[in-house]
Amino acid sequence: MTNRVSPRTSRPDGLPETLSLGVLMGFTRLPGGHVEFVHGQQLRAADRMLGLYTALAAISVFLINVRFQGYVPIWVLALWTLFLVGVHIPSFRMRQKHVASDYSSVTRAALLRHGLWSFLQGCAWAAAILAMGRETGPAGMVTLWTIACCLMAATAMTCQSTPLSAAGLILPISAGAIWMMGEHADPMLAAVGATYAILLLAASLRQAHLFGVQLTTSKMLAEKREVVSLLLKEHDVEAADALWQIDAARRLTGVSPSFARMLGTTCEALEGRSILQVLAGPAWETGAFDPALHELAERLKQRAPFSDLVLPVVVNEEQRWWQISASPRTDDKGVFHGFRGVGSDITVQKEAAERIAQMARFDMLTGLPNRLHLTEELSLTITQVSQWHTRCGFIMIDLDRFKSVNDTLGHLIGDQLLAQVAERLRKVCSPNELCGRLGGDEFAVLVRDVGEQLYIDRLAAEIIKAVSQPYLVNGHTLFVGASVGSALAPNDGRDAETLMRNADLAMYRAKEAGRGKHQHYTPSMHADAEERRTLEIALRDALARDELYLLFQPIVSASDGRVSGFEALARWLHPELGQVSPSRFIPVAEDARLMGPIGNWVLRSACREAATWPEDVRVSVNVSPEQLYDPAFLETVVAALAHSGLPANRLELEVTESVFLREGMGAGQLLEKLMKLGVCLALDDFGTGYSSLGYLSRTRFSTIKIDRSFVEGAARNQRESLAIVRAVVAMAQGLDMETTAEGVETEGEFDLLRALGCTNVQGYYFGRPMPAADARALFGSADSQVA
Repeated sequence: MTNRVSPRTSRPDGLPETLSLGVLMGFTRLPGGHVEFVHGQQLRAADRMLGLYTALAAISVFLINVRFQGYVPIWVLALWTLFLVGVHIPSFRMRQKHVASDYSSVTRAALLRHGLWSFLQGCAWAAAILAMGRETGPAGMVTLWTIACCLMAATAMTCQSTPLSAAGLILPISAGAIWMMGEHADPMLAAVGATYAILLLAASLRQAHLFGVQLTTSKMLAEKREVVSLLLKEHDVEAADALWQIDAARRLTGVSPSFARMLGTTCEALEGRSILQVLAGPAWETGAFDPALHELAERLKQRAPFSDLVLPVVVNEEQRWWQISASPRTDDKGVFHGFRGVGSDITVQKEAAERIAQMARFDMLTGLPNRLHLTEELSLTITQVSQWHTRCGFIMIDLDRFKSVNDTLGHLIGDQLLAQVAERLRKVCSPNELCGRLGGDEFAVLVRDVGEQLYIDRLAAEIIKAVSQPYLVNGHTLFVGASVGSALAPNDGRDAETLMRNADLAMYRAKEAGRGKHQHYTPSMHADAEERRTLEIALRDALARDELYLLFQPIVSASDGRVSGFEALARWLHPELGQVSPSRFIPVAEDARLMGPIGNWVLRSACREAATWPEDVRVSVNVSPEQLYDPAFLETVVAALAHSGLPANRLELEVTESVFLREGMGAGQLLEKLMKLGVCLALDDFGTGYSSLGYLSRTRFSTIKIDRSFVEGAARNQRESLAIVRAVVAMAQGLDMETTAEGVETEGEFDLLRALGCTNVQGYYFGRPMPAADARALFGSADSQVA
């Protein structure tokens, strides 16, 4: 028996290309670096099948004890059973030890011990066959023969990777079975048993050989993959990868020129230096090492391969980012000689990834945390609140009148305005708060610790005050406000999604309360939101179910009290909800983008009704922004006039200042086309918005409507209201326009407005909105006067 491997079957690293049966049985020594790998894999494969063999052995012991209880003394059976258990226990202990170390400490002696204990187990079974085979008749021998065959077959299956153990079990068992058949039965059966045993042993040795081939093949493939990987990395010039090598003391013993260039030095200057010192740079003197360098040192200490380890490297006082991979180097005897690896400069990729992460968590326009970032911080804060039994708050902020600024002056001005709003919010917030932008004109503030509700109230008041101050953007003085809603955790929500939703509900309630307000969340807001949702669902079907109808409010000439026209007003009667106020369903229709179809229905119905009136009476129809931004609205107006037969000059469309100001949407051009058709235009709510005179000079309105608030103020002799009414009337007269004062409810108001020069008046003093039949009844008298 030889202890060395033939050079023809060996590679430079010492692992044979094929593993002989001598190696697999443990009789032939392997190079030290491969003992643990080869013999460890052998025992690992055998241990996987140990359960099958143990189960069959246990069943066999039970059968023998039951079958031969009357033929063999009990103490003999007990003694044999204890001996058999005793020779199996070391196998289990060996398995536990190897599993605990992941088969990393397996030696050739362990493989030989495995074979020895298998041989003793085989001898125990052979002893049972020899001792009990002569004590019973043919039935007992058949039992022993069956058990012997099963045990040999199980051994051939479970010990394919350990041929020594397979032989150690099969040979004693088969010898005992052959002797029993030859001595007490038919010699031919003994010959059959011998043939069966030889075939099983041959098959087991054949499987062991195939196992060895598979083992060496997989090892060779793994080594080749490692070599190819290193070669590819070394020659990948575009990736700027560089090759490096260190000895067992972690000193650089060979670097490629590209590695030296990455460090801004030469190969000679790096030779013999510690790789940790080189990569640490200035931190080597201070000891302030990056965690990644600690991880690298640990990997080198463990002599374990690693890949794609990212660490910072200072080169010429500039921080760069490297990615390195390496594998340990060993010689033919398995002696450790250091590491060989590759490195690449990934600074560009690292900075790009950081920029992407920044973009994913921060708003690019304002630099504030975005919705994702705020949500993450809120979730973390709520977790801490639950842990420490404190409170946190979330404030939602929506800018008032921002949409008008954005549409009037353009998105560039709007973006600059948002940036200024963000800066003001930063100044308002303390370290206890985190402000961010959710999107559009919505901002939010996370309050990490709320001692009392008054803290939120004061912060909300400061936010409203700061945001409401005038802004100077590109020479424009702009005014916006803020509607604020707040919710507290854990009372108003125990997770981020719930708290944000409830703060949003409170914010919308603040907008409904008149803007520039702050509202706390209350549970009733959910009921209001659900009511709004129910209203929206019902409103979507209102037109199809013919639930909408029109009322007409008279517009009276201030000079003679004659009816000069009617304003068409939409009303809704729901079969279950009853009469729904316009103040309830109009905002819902605007949010649900239903004003287009509803407004078009009002237009068609009003034209059809007005066609039955006297020729000198007009009908006024309010037009929503959604209608004006629809390119097909002009065709809708033409179709309504054509189908009803109403002349264009008897139709007056009322638009608000904010609608007209949004020229970027094409509203101005559409109004020009409508005027060319002969349709009259009325400017509604004049004086309540921007009241710019520029668009009055560009568009020929037929009427300017004076808002109810100025009428009330003038009736109370408020100087500002009187001055505004006089100015509007004078301007309208100068531009050859009529004026209509809204909300006239008393005779005194009517006399005052007539004295101030208003052309028309409208209000409850002359008539409430009435059904079409009542409106037609007003024309029954010759003069059609209502006052």
